[in-house]
Amino acid sequence: MSAEVIALIVLVLVFLIATIRSINMGALALVAAFVVGTTVFGVAVDDVLDGFPANLFVILVGVTYLFALAKTNGTVDWIVHRAVVAVRGRVALMPWVMFAVCAAITAIGAASPAAVAIVAPVAMGFAARYRINPVMMGMMVVQGATGGSFSPIGIFGAITNGVVDQSNLAGSPAALFGGALGSCALISLISFVSLGGRELLRRDRESARGAVASLATAPSATAAPAAAGSGPGGAAGTGGLLDDTALHLDAQRSLTLVGLLVLAVGALVFDLDIGFLALAVAVVLTLIFPSAARGAVDKISWGTVLLVGGIVTYVTLLQNQGTVKWLGDGVAQVGAPLLAALLICLIGAVVSAFASTTGILGALIPLAVPFLQTGQVGAVGLITALAIASSVVDCSPFSTNGALIVANSEVTIRDDVFRRLMTWGMTIMIAAPVVCWLVLVVPGGVS
Repeated sequence: MSAEVIALIVLVLVFLIATIRSINMGALALVAAFVVGTTVFGVAVDDVLDGFPANLFVILVGVTYLFALAKTNGTVDWIVHRAVVAVRGRVALMPWVMFAVCAAITAIGAASPAAVAIVAPVAMGFAARYRINPVMMGMMVVQGATGGSFSPIGIFGAITNGVVDQSNLAGSPAALFGGALGSCALISLISFVSLGGRELLRRDRESARGAVASLATAPSATAAPAAAGSGPGGAAGTGGLLDDTALHLDAQRSLTLVGLLVLAVGALVFDLDIGFLALAVAVVLTLIFPSAARGAVDKISWGTVLLVGGIVTYVTLLQNQGTVKWLGDGVAQVGAPLLAALLICLIGAVVSAFASTTGILGALIPLAVPFLQTGQVGAVGLITALAIASSVVDCSPFSTNGALIVANSEVTIRDDVFRRLMTWGMTIMIAAPVVCWLVLVVPGGVS
C-alpha cells in the first residue's frame, strides 16, 4: 500500500474516531500528522510543524479576543441595535444585508477571511439577539464573501484568471464572476429558506401589522409625537425589537468603535495582517480599560483554534508530500475527459474544505490543462465549475471562514454550530461539484 493511500485512510479514520468518541478532532489530527509524517513519509518533526497554520491561529485568537472585549463593553450590542434601525426593524433583511456587505468588501479586493473576520462577530451577535438561526447567518456571511471574491479585481478572480492566462486557456472573467456570485446567492437562498427565513418573514409581517394596529388605536393626534418615536426604527414599529434605553455611546464604546474602524481600514485598505492588527487593537483597549478586559482571554475560542489547527496541519502535510498532486495525476490519466472533469472538481471541493482555497485554485487548474487541450471539454465551463466547487465549501468549519463563524457563535451553541456547519460543508462538498459539472461542463459550458 502506497504512502499516499495510507495517509488518506488515516485522515478518514481521524474523522470517524472524532465523530464516535468525545475527542477534539484537531488534537487527534495533530497526533496523526506526527505519526504519519515521521513513519509513513519519513520527514522530521519540524517539517510536520511547517504545516501548522500560524496565520490562521493569530487570526482566530486576535479577532475573537477583540470582539470578546467589544461584546463585554456593549459595543457589539450597540452595532446590532444600529443595524436594526438601518433596516427599519425588518430582521429578515439582515442576513441578506450581511451577504451583500461581505460580497461588496471582497469584490473590491479584500481577502475573504478578512471580510468574514470583520462582519461575522456583528452578524452572529445579531443572530443571537434576534433569534435568527446562527448557521443560516453564518452561511450568508461566508457565501457573500466567497461570491464577491471572484470579481475581476477580487482575490479569487485575479488568481483564477491569472492561472488561465498563464496556461493559455480560453477564459471569461464575467462568466466566472457571474457564475460564482450566482451560485453563492443560490446556496444562501437555500439556507435562508431551510433554516428559518420564512419564519423571519412571518415575524416581520406580524410586527408590521402590530405597528399599524397600535397607530390605529392611538387616542388622538396629540399622541403622535410619542408614537413617532415608536414608528419605523422605534420599539413599536418593529414589534419591540429596538430598545434605546440602555444603548448609548460612552467613552469605552466610542474608542472600541474607533479600534474596529482601524481594523477594517487596516485590513481592507492597507492589507495589514488582520490577526496581529486585531491583537494590537485589543491590547490597546485592555491597557486603557483594564477592568473591562477581565475574562476576555477565556472567551477566545480555544477549542476551535485547536480543531482547525490540527486538521489544517494534517492536510498541509498531505499537500507538501505530494498526495494532492498524486490524486491530480491519477485524474489526468483517466481516459474519459468528462469523467476526469468531474473527478478534478470533486478533488478541488474536498481538499479546499480543509485547506487553502487560494492554493487549490492555483494548483488544480494547471492539472486540467491536458484534457482541456483535447477540446472535448469547454475550458470556460470547467474552469468556472472548478472555481465554484473549490470555493463554496469555505463554509466548512475546517476552513478559515467557517472557523470564524464557529468561533463567533455563542459559547452554549458553539458545538452545535460546528456540527451543523460540518454537515452543510460536507453536503456542499459533494453536491456542488456534481451540479456544476452537470450545468457547466456536460453541455459544453460557456465557451
